[in-house]
Amino acid sequence: MKTSMLPESSIKAAMSEMESAEDFLQYFEVEFDPAVVHVNRLHILQRFHDYLDQATIPEDDEDAQRALYAGYLRQAYQDFVVSDARTEKVFKVFKEHPQEVLIPLDQLRK
Repeated sequence: MKTSMLPESSIKAAMSEMESAEDFLQYFEVEFDPAVVHVNRLHILQRFHDYLDQATIPEDDEDAQRALYAGYLRQAYQDFVVSDARTEKVFKVFKEHPQEVLIPLDQLRK
């Protein structure tokens, strides 16, 4: 995706056109390693969303919005450069405590 195809007048409108983690990273000019994004794309986008949910976003200042979004996206990406999905626990499946299941040896042969 090329940023020139996206409307410059509204960051939110531009974001609604984006389809991949790479689109977001390129639009907000965040340098990234494709290998990190390939493994963690959904985790990065979810963490970015989580950061934005906690943020106060200025309504009238697109430069401030762009800087804020870029900063949160950079942080979300960086979270997975220095850590991994299991440690970061972005999704519910990683937050739940694993339940131990014991199967008696005599039942394994059946």
